[in-house]
Amino acid sequence: MTQNDGIWVPKSEELVAALDPRTITPAIRAQAETDQKGRTIVVAASILAWPGAIAIGVSLGLLGSGGSIITVPVLVYLIGQDEKVAIAGSLFVVGNIALAGSLQYVRAKLIDWHNVLVFGVPGMAGTYLGAVIAAYVSGIMQLALFALVMLLASYMMLRPVALTDKPHEPRASWKIAGDGLIVGMITGLVGVGGGFLIVPALVLLGGMGIHAAVATSLVIIALKSYSGFYKYIDVLEAQNLELDWQTLMIVTGLGIVGSFAGAKIANRVPQDKLKRWFGYFLIIMGLYILARSAPEALGII
Repeated sequence: MTQNDGIWVPKSEELVAALDPRTITPAIRAQAETDQKGRTIVVAASILAWPGAIAIGVSLGLLGSGGSIITVPVLVYLIGQDEKVAIAGSLFVVGNIALAGSLQYVRAKLIDWHNVLVFGVPGMAGTYLGAVIAAYVSGIMQLALFALVMLLASYMMLRPVALTDKPHEPRASWKIAGDGLIVGMITGLVGVGGGFLIVPALVLLGGMGIHAAVATSLVIIALKSYSGFYKYIDVLEAQNLELDWQTLMIVTGLGIVGSFAGAKIANRVPQDKLKRWFGYFLIIMGLYILARSAPEALGII
């Protein structure tokens, strides 16, 4: 049974069961079979998404950045969510996984709270602004932009900037804040954590060592993601779209478990080789998403 405006309405297959067999028309039977198949497909897609959710966490735990970028494809192509719903949900998932992953670094006192303030606060403002802009951009256009960001992330994985673990003199705070604002807008518009941009910025502009930068980036990602997600609630409500909280909780939970597993085995896996293969994967996925979304986004089809 389903509830509609306070009235209990039987599902189509329940109607079929209640009707006299002689009154069942082919149309009624076909509708019941269609509903049952639809629910079967949804359940199957949800189960297929479980490995994807674990992969989000594992890759984030292994790489420290870049792993969260596969959240949107999991929600769109495995769960079948609307593009805007998936981007909003991605911010929720990524924020929670990043927050959980940062706790170990908080205990180890590796977080640079000054750079969290200088980079993170403008990043939160940028993410909120990106979510505001998203209200005026079609979901399919957001997906096309997301594919471009994914290709940028693959480039950063395959041609990484030479980063050192030796702290050095930081740049001017306004440059760090400006970078945080720009990265935040990207986060709000397409739903990626942006760790692949944050970590180099913290090292090159903030004067941090690589390990402290990775640790600090997780706190910044969490803050930015929550800021953007807060605004996306209004965006979705204005467009009569709803979040699938059950799916988000499952994906988040599996992602957190995966992030801890990834962190455990990170030291046993060659990072350079891992990032190279992940970069190739992002190229394939980015081109696939771009091929599917760009024609419609540009009005070609």
